[in-house]
Amino acid sequence: MTRVKSKLIAVGLGVLALTGAASAQAPAPAAATASPTATATAPASGQAPQIVSSANAPAPAPAATATQPAAEPGKTPIPEFYGPTPGIGQPTDQIALQTQVTDLGKFAAWMHNTVLMPIISVICLLVLGLLLWVAVRYNRRANTVPSRTSHNTVIEIIWTVMPVLILLVIAVPSIKLLAAQYSTPKPDITVKVIGHQWYWSYQYPDNGDFEVVSNILKDDEDKKRGEPRQLGVDARMVVPAGAVVKVITTSDDVIHSFAVPAFWIKMDAVPGRLNETWFKVDRPGLYYGQCSELCGARHGYMPIAVEVVTKQQFAQWVAANGGTLKGQPKSPDATANSPISNPPAATASPTPMARAPSTPTENATAAAQPATTAATTN
Repeated sequence: MTRVKSKLIAVGLGVLALTGAASAQAPAPAAATASPTATATAPASGQAPQIVSSANAPAPAPAATATQPAAEPGKTPIPEFYGPTPGIGQPTDQIALQTQVTDLGKFAAWMHNTVLMPIISVICLLVLGLLLWVAVRYNRRANTVPSRTSHNTVIEIIWTVMPVLILLVIAVPSIKLLAAQYSTPKPDITVKVIGHQWYWSYQYPDNGDFEVVSNILKDDEDKKRGEPRQLGVDARMVVPAGAVVKVITTSDDVIHSFAVPAFWIKMDAVPGRLNETWFKVDRPGLYYGQCSELCGARHGYMPIAVEVVTKQQFAQWVAANGGTLKGQPKSPDATANSPISNPPAATASPTPMARAPSTPTENATAAAQPATTAATTN
C-alpha cells in the first residue's frame, strides 16, 4: 500500500512539472500562430521591412468589387453636372415628337408638322369623303340602273398627276434632311459607341482613348436620383455644348441601335462594321435614349444617357476619367479607368510581401534585421 501511494505521489509531481513547463512556454505558440497572418510592409529607402501582426493591425478596408470599386487615393471622382429636365430629352405623355435640341431635329420636326401632317390629313379626309359620297350616292337603292362609264380622261389625269406632285413636295425636304444627316461636318470630338449585351461603352479617341462603360440603374436608384424609370445609367456619355460630335457605332455581339430622339439620331451598331452619324447640341442638359434594335432578352434595359456640358465642365470630366483634351499630349495612363481594359478585382488583393533586396544597401539592411523579425517570418 505504501508503494502504491509513493507511485501516485510521483505521478502527481510529474503532472505538476509538465503543467508548469507548458504554462511557461505558452507565449511561443501564440507568436507562431500569429506569424502566418503577419504582413510585411513595403520597405522604405534604406529601411528594413516592418512586420505588423494581425493582432495589432488596424481593420482592413472592404475589398473592391466589380459593382462598387474602392476609391483610389488622389483619384478625382467622376462628376455629374445636370439632372433631367421635365419635358425635354425624355418621353412625355403628349402625342408628338420630343422637343428637338439640334438643328437637324428642328428641321425634321418642321417637316413633320408643316409638310407631312397636313398632306396626310388632307389625303385621309379626301379618301374618307369620297368613300362616304360613293356609299350614299351610288348605292343600289339610289341607282337601280348602274352607270356603264368605262373611263374618264380628266379623272385619270388627276389621279396620276396629283400623287406625283405630292411626292415631289415631300421629296425636296426629305432629300435635304437625309443629305444633312449623312454629311458629317468637320468634327470637334469623336465618340466611338459600342453596343454589348446588354450595356453600352463609350470610347474617346480624341481625349486619350479612355473608355466609359454604362449600365442601367435599378429602379430604386432611379427614384433616388430623380431620373426616369429604366432610363438612368451609372455612367453617362458626356459631350461639350456647341461642339460637332461624330458618333461611330459598332457592336461586339449582335446588332444594336444607338438612338437619342431629342437629337434626331438613330444609327445601327453592327458587329464588324463602323457606322457614322453626328449631332450638335447647344443647350446643356441631360438627354435620354434607348437601344432601338431587338438584341436579346434584356433589349429593353439598354438606356442611353447623354450629358451635354460646358467646355470647362467637359475638361473637368475628361481629367477625372484620366484623359486629355484634344491637342494636348496623350496621357500614358489614359485607359487606367476603363472597366473593360482594366476590370476591377472581384476579390481582395493578395497580401503584399516584402520584395527581395536587390542593391548592396538593401542587402546590408536586410542582413541587419532583428532576430525576432527573422524568426517571425520563418
